[in-house]
Amino acid sequence: MTVPVLSHALTLEAPEQVSDGAGGFHQVWTPLGVLWAEVTVRSGRETALSGTAISRVTYKIVVRGAPWGSPDRPKPQQRFRHGTRIFTIEAVAERDPEGRYLTCFAEEEIAV
Repeated sequence: MTVPVLSHALTLEAPEQVSDGAGGFHQVWTPLGVLWAEVTVRSGRETALSGTAISRVTYKIVVRGAPWGSPDRPKPQQRFRHGTRIFTIEAVAERDPEGRYLTCFAEEEIAV
């Protein structure tokens, strides 16, 4: 196994439900911290959603390992932010048996 090059500073964000004051809720994203990562493109495709072309690209994002329950450990349904780019985390797995690194499988969608 090669050592990953953690050269991208990504902000880990978690969804939070906030009252809208009228009995409902809306979702906001709360920053949990910055993780350094190696970002690798896996695949890409273009689809249509409600008549709008959408570019979907999947990524493999490697970050340092963190124990279960730690706020530094990414989870599905969270996301990474890099400037205006959003990477939605779909799955997380240990990259090596010792858990030194985690592999996050993520997707970025862009309307074209």
